[in-house]
Amino acid sequence: MTRTSQESVALTDLIDRTVDVAWRDTLRLGRVVDTFEQTGFAALIMIPAAAVVTPLSGIPLFSSLCGLTIALFSVQWLIGRDQVWLPQWLGRRSLAGSKVREAMTRLRPAAAWLDDHSHTRVRFLFHRPFRFLLPLSCALFGAFMPLLELVPFSSSLLGGAVCLIAFSRMTRDGLYALIAILPVGAAVWAVYALVLSG
Repeated sequence: MTRTSQESVALTDLIDRTVDVAWRDTLRLGRVVDTFEQTGFAALIMIPAAAVVTPLSGIPLFSSLCGLTIALFSVQWLIGRDQVWLPQWLGRRSLAGSKVREAMTRLRPAAAWLDDHSHTRVRFLFHRPFRFLLPLSCALFGAFMPLLELVPFSSSLLGGAVCLIAFSRMTRDGLYALIAILPVGAAVWAVYALVLSG
């Protein structure tokens, strides 16, 4: 696959391009990767994360598939790969194009608001040693999604957090990453500690 470049891209543009790609009856994950891989890992992670925020998360095993995809891309981002690797079996996973178009269209007003209310700030998150925090958080949040499969729509919280982190990386607006990482990270840690104590 081609090299990723972590280009800056508006969230509304990302959603519009996803709608355009989903014009067929079915949309394969491999097709999404082929379309967005040159925009960087943050943009690639944004697509499955945004999908989890929508009612699509109610489809059985959908959140698990998105979580696995987010974790896979995030680990590659974390270790500094410049090419995207996607297993063939995962690339063949598909969803009805009409459902994808409807879900992305619902997200567009929120995406437009975010685009209009972002600018460069909290820049320390994009430099060592903190810059590893963003992909690491996305990897952990994605890995937790399959564990929440039995609780309908519970993965939407983690999907929203991943969306904000990815958006933060694309716009260099670290405020949104902090908003996502601090409360969600605390909640995940609380659940983890509760499980250990039980």
